Amino acid sequence: MANRLTFWIIVALMLGVTTGWITHVAIDDGSKAAAERLTGIAGYLSILTQLFLRLIKMIIAPLVFSTLVVGIAHMGGGAALGRVGLRSLAWFVGASLVSLMLGLVLVHVSQALADALGVHTAALTPPAGGATGVDQSAFDLAKFVTHVVPASIVDAMAQNEILQIVVFSVFLGVAITAVGDAAAPLVRAAEALAAAMLQVTNYVMRFAPVAVFAATAATLTERGAGVIGQLAWFMGSFYLSLGVLWAVLIGVAFAILGARAGKLVRLIGSPLLLAFTTASSEAAYPRTLEALERFGVPPRIASFVLPLGYSFNLDGSMMYMTFASLFIAHAYGIALPLGAQITMLLVLMVTSKGIAGVPRASLVVIAATLPLFHIPEAGLLLILAVDHFLDMGRSATNVIGNAVAASVIARMEGPLGPVLDGEPGVADALAYPREAQA
Repeated sequence: MANRLTFWIIVALMLGVTTGWITHVAIDDGSKAAAERLTGIAGYLSILTQLFLRLIKMIIAPLVFSTLVVGIAHMGGGAALGRVGLRSLAWFVGASLVSLMLGLVLVHVSQALADALGVHTAALTPPAGGATGVDQSAFDLAKFVTHVVPASIVDAMAQNEILQIVVFSVFLGVAITAVGDAAAPLVRAAEALAAAMLQVTNYVMRFAPVAVFAATAATLTERGAGVIGQLAWFMGSFYLSLGVLWAVLIGVAFAILGARAGKLVRLIGSPLLLAFTTASSEAAYPRTLEALERFGVPPRIASFVLPLGYSFNLDGSMMYMTFASLFIAHAYGIALPLGAQITMLLVLMVTSKGIAGVPRASLVVIAATLPLFHIPEAGLLLILAVDHFLDMGRSATNVIGNAVAASVIARMEGPLGPVLDGEPGVADALAYPREAQA
């Protein structure tokens, strides 16, 4: 199933690129009417993508809730939960700092090469007072902190507030552990719900190639290939930087997991491709969870670390925020001293936590950070046109960062389970923690 899905996603990607490019070339004549027509066609194509993403969101809340409750119930007590939680947070902070620092270093390398080769973006730089259209009010640190605890779990699930669901599930899982046998029916109900939701995931994923085709075709139809060429240096250097980050993450995985890390890379290929083509880390969540279980990560750990990672361990987004902020400063000829750059890194480190539920989250955080360092917020307009293409890369990077995090933390907790060559049986996967505890 996974290999067939990957094949059809690749086919859909190529068809989408071809269809979108041909449509744009056939209709675009530089007129306003043609632009409006292209936008309309792209809008109709995007309906398919939006339907798929809504199906994914339909799965996320009950899947996170059920797997996390089951995982904590089989964790073996509060000490094990606290240990896994501390290790997770320590990893997230460390990975975030590495991602931000790599972004800072590599954007300077990119700018130095651009200056040496005579590549400049001054002609594309918008006026400093231009409006970006990015709603900075969508993120507020104080609001985020108070928003972590749900006022109602029903509302949290309705709004797909992953962090709130995690908080409630942790409380419920710990309570089930404390109550013991009296809460056994709740554990069995959660196990049944997890099994059912994983089966629903299998149904939903059959529509992934259609969504990939629609997303790619819509983007190329509306914007054409020209926008890529205008900012090719920025896009290329950012993707090379992501490649460096991938090498670091995979290198750490090999250092801790040994040669077995190669199997992890192979197993998460399908979730990576899905996140890349849909520009959504969330779309890849169910498949990533499944891949980790196939790799031998106990579900009790995967179902705990992965949801937390979606709020606190967005490695690709972290690198992008540093990279884009300094790229904009350079485009306006603003040279920030090293101290200011380090301060920016720390500000982004704090303000980026919990951004997963914010629309266009990276742009929102960048827009809120630029004025603090007297960089024109209008610089966002410079990268706005290609942000979707960049979001594809950082979404895929977020997936690999969280997969490595869950695998490494599981290895710290003890030996990993056997690698499953075929599709995992849900009942067997959920039973693994109990076998390990026995």
